[in-house]
Amino acid sequence: QVQLVETGGGLVQPGGSLTLSCTASTTFFNIGQSGWYRQAPGEQRELVATLTESGDTNYADPVKGRFTIARDNAKNTLSLQMNNLKPEDTAVYYCNVLGRVFRLSPPYDYWGQGTQVTVSL
Repeated sequence: QVQLVETGGGLVQPGGSLTLSCTASTTFFNIGQSGWYRQAPGEQRELVATLTESGDTNYADPVKGRFTIARDNAKNTLSLQMNNLKPEDTAVYYCNVLGRVFRLSPPYDYWGQGTQVTVSL
């Protein structure tokens, strides 16, 4: 079973920065699309950023210009660099990977366990 392990969450002051990492337990044969989602207390889960296999990125309006999604295949990691953090960014963040573990396997959605990000004084 492939696992996505998230690290990098924590407490940060408004205006600060954090980088979240999502590391797979094995190398993917290929990856179709990757993304980060978040769920704030009392809110629905929302898409934060996506990264296609071709390298195109898309960001939700609230984080556009502040967050950067990237993938490092050599390290089997997906990252989310978060700058100028705001209290409204407080949420549990989840990484998502749509990919193939084996050459002949169908694509499958993999999810991280979630990591808490708290932006507060």
